[in-house]
Amino acid sequence: NEGNEYFKEKDYGRAVAAYSEGLRRRCGDAELDAVLLTNRGAAHFHLGNYRSALNDATQAKKLKPTHLKAIIRGALCHLELKNFSEAIAWCEEGLEIDSKEKKLVEMRAKADKLKLEGTFLGTQTDFSTLCQGGAVMGTDLLRQRNIKLVAEPSDEEEEVSEGLAEISLDGFHSDSATGAKVHLDADGSLNWPVLFLYPEHEQTDFTVAFHENSRFIDHLMVMFAELPPWDLEKKYLPNNLELYFEDEEREEMYEVNPEHTLLQVLQHERYFVKAGTPTVLVFAKRSPFSKKYFSGKKVHRL
Repeated sequence: NEGNEYFKEKDYGRAVAAYSEGLRRRCGDAELDAVLLTNRGAAHFHLGNYRSALNDATQAKKLKPTHLKAIIRGALCHLELKNFSEAIAWCEEGLEIDSKEKKLVEMRAKADKLKLEGTFLGTQTDFSTLCQGGAVMGTDLLRQRNIKLVAEPSDEEEEVSEGLAEISLDGFHSDSATGAKVHLDADGSLNWPVLFLYPEHEQTDFTVAFHENSRFIDHLMVMFAELPPWDLEKKYLPNNLELYFEDEEREEMYEVNPEHTLLQVLQHERYFVKAGTPTVLVFAKRSPFSKKYFSGKKVHRL
């Protein structure tokens, strides 16, 4: 019930945390667990966490094979992830249960069309095309949003600032690491792969599809619903975190408001998207490590 209230308020991060807490109670009621999983999957979907949403839909379907909401959610996730054959299979499975389910009929037709066209929702746009000449639509999308790109440097040119020297990012670019690329969804919104760095612990998190209008706090609520195993001091709680991005050229740090959306951050005059993957640094508030990390740098706080 708590999760449903958060969901109605579009506070999807807290909804995920509430549904997760319900699942941890292990009530033993397969039907209720299927509902919790399906609802959590819906919240993940709205956050752009399509793989997590698909995992929940899959688990829900195992518990209750005739659960149409789970099947519809799973088909939607496969569409977003460009798994058109799988989307068709899920739709067909659902249509065997209810041959007149409008959403499944429409998705089945869309998946067929997209599979034939070989495109994602009509307009799969990745950085390999955005950064090349002739991709007028892609560059216009970024120009309209006032988002600035920086091409990936060659091996000879690559330099890593001292601040990131201890965290190797070699090869950790969106395409080579996971195949994730920035893409347009059905509503014409951009979804980005986003890298979270935790310099104090030399750890990283990678979000495959961060909707440009999602807030950072929503993702933090999901990512830190449970303490990570490396946080032995239990400092990395959603409301005890500070986010920054680094202007390496000027050796300056800019604090990010967790209530801001990804798009608001990308539109900052000193934010430059490198190698197709927006990056933010995460610190525990008022930690001795962050004080040391910021030493010698100008820090722009909120």
